[in-house]
Amino acid sequence: MASQENKDRASTASQLTSDIARLLRKQAGMTQEELGAQIGYTGSAVSALETGAQPATEQMLDGLEKTIGSGMGIFTAAKKYVRLDKYPTHFKDFARLEQQALTLCTYETFVVEGLFQTEEYARALIGGGYPPLPEHVVEELVEARMARKAVFDREPTALIELVVEESVLRRPFGSWDILRGQLKHLIDCSERPNVTVQVLPMDRGLRGQNAGARGSLKLVQTPDHRMLVYLEVQGTSNLLSEPAEVTRRFQRYAKIRAQALGPDESLSLIEQLAGEQ
Repeated sequence: MASQENKDRASTASQLTSDIARLLRKQAGMTQEELGAQIGYTGSAVSALETGAQPATEQMLDGLEKTIGSGMGIFTAAKKYVRLDKYPTHFKDFARLEQQALTLCTYETFVVEGLFQTEEYARALIGGGYPPLPEHVVEELVEARMARKAVFDREPTALIELVVEESVLRRPFGSWDILRGQLKHLIDCSERPNVTVQVLPMDRGLRGQNAGARGSLKLVQTPDHRMLVYLEVQGTSNLLSEPAEVTRRFQRYAKIRAQALGPDESLSLIEQLAGEQ
């Protein structure tokens, strides 16, 4: 059963949020049905939250803050921790870094980087993987991926760069319409003043050099100006901090970016491909 699976998977943050909700509800002298009516949920939904059978949505946490939060900001603060718990285990550490990063640079070779994905593209990608995931897990992962987009508008402003291999822009997931929507979203993202999108041509190797041949990577500059590298493959990840290893990847990324089309040329290519789909 999905509810029992959720109880078994519930993180410490989710369990603590459930306990606090139950204690504050009882302190307020409210039944589950009464609380549910005030926040727009059924009593059963409140019960599922309190038992850990169903994790709280951000909308539910907002409702709890208004009704039983007593102005303390407990449920508002809980949102970022509950959100992190929805990410795959191997991604959680990097997700924390991403939220606070001063600079994010990504090179992708197979799919559009998660930060830049549309909801439809993400759902087709996550839902179409193997082994197949239960629908409710797919929706949780899609929701968590969409929540990452907050970094685009965060203060202080993060500098975000994406270099994407041209084949990614031609590879559909779900349908050609989904790909077309994804390409148009990339165009919109590239118009943000803090975002740069570039394309590494598929025929780059014909010139004798292709610095991107060793695969995808993510570079991050932390608020204390440390430089880190995040690598991910087949559901496993590695966060590099050793200076020599980090420098080698930063230099490689710099070469990949130099070999890519410029931002204006890249935009023209994406627009052309969006029109062809």
